[in-house]
Amino acid sequence: MKLKKIGLLPRIIIAIILGVICGMFFPEWAVRCFVTFNKIFSNFLSFLIPLIIVGLVTPAIAGIGKGAGKLLLITALIAYGDTVFSGYLSYFVSTGIFPSLIDYAQAAQAVTTEEGLEPFFTISIPPLLDVMSALITAFVVGLGISFFESPLLKGAFDEFHDIVAKTIEVALIPILPIYIFSIFINMSFSGQAWRIINVFIAIIGVIFAMHIFLLVAQYCIAGAISKRNPFKALYNMLPAYFTALGTSSSAATIPVTLKQVKLNGVSDGIAGFVVPLCATIHLSGSAMKITACAVALMLMSGTPISFGIFTGFILMLGVMMVAAPGVPGGAIMAALGVLQSILGFTAEQQAVMIALYITMDSFGTACNVTGDGAIALVVDRIYSKKENQGEVVLPEP
Repeated sequence: MKLKKIGLLPRIIIAIILGVICGMFFPEWAVRCFVTFNKIFSNFLSFLIPLIIVGLVTPAIAGIGKGAGKLLLITALIAYGDTVFSGYLSYFVSTGIFPSLIDYAQAAQAVTTEEGLEPFFTISIPPLLDVMSALITAFVVGLGISFFESPLLKGAFDEFHDIVAKTIEVALIPILPIYIFSIFINMSFSGQAWRIINVFIAIIGVIFAMHIFLLVAQYCIAGAISKRNPFKALYNMLPAYFTALGTSSSAATIPVTLKQVKLNGVSDGIAGFVVPLCATIHLSGSAMKITACAVALMLMSGTPISFGIFTGFILMLGVMMVAAPGVPGGAIMAALGVLQSILGFTAEQQAVMIALYITMDSFGTACNVTGDGAIALVVDRIYSKKENQGEVVLPEP
């Protein structure tokens, strides 16, 4: 019970610190025990990734365009566009700045050094589908449900979504600290851990600066569209930002976000509709973190970085962010499929991504929540124009 009261972020930080320290003096047989656990859990994670994609993406696509009709579609498209924008912003800034922060000789040695230790045994858990097949299945079935309005199939996939979200919440998230510990104890044992940590301290600082720039850019665009002072609107959203910073939960911040969005002049109906929706589908800050960390890891491993490959990655990542479940670390768990299928990330690289993402989780959540206010301003402006023309009937929030 006491362990449950400790947040996920402190547990991840403790796991990293203990992994680095223990790797310095643990005997080889003890490290191999954790290497064995790491291999088995990696296989289990590979098995779950296609199920996570089908379970999360299918209901998300099935729901687009339904319920509130055009207003839902407009809000979803704006949220997706903002997420893609943040991904491209992160890509260009990361590829421009990170090369000067990374010592390629040390980074390559840190990432590509052979592990040396083999697991005592492993358990093969082949996935039911590969990642791309899961993505295509999710799109085809989701669009089919939306087109035919099949309540039976939609109900089945909604229940499957609940199963997948519960699996992430109960079976994956609690075990992540042990998984991260097993990764870092092995890295420390082979001398890689400190080199990786030194590189990422500087990278985390750059990502935080990008978050601030993204928020300013979002509100400048929203202010220009809505004819409101962007800096005053951003200032009014600070209570929501700091609430999300403390809770690391978009859902828990909804009441504060609603209050501040209305303070910015957004109508009650639009605020009550857009804010709860965007708390689920708008994760621009999360997409920024994932893209930046992916660029950093590829630079460290000496993997060629192509704008074309990252374009496909960012566009698909935007879809995965819309489908991400509302649990701590849910966004990075949803993104593992595209990291593996498009960027070719290994299980070890995925584990480092998870650790980095959760380390910055509260800042990403605060960025997501504050950005919801900018979307609400834009949607309110679009709605007010169409309302004057008699084109829109506002749905119930």
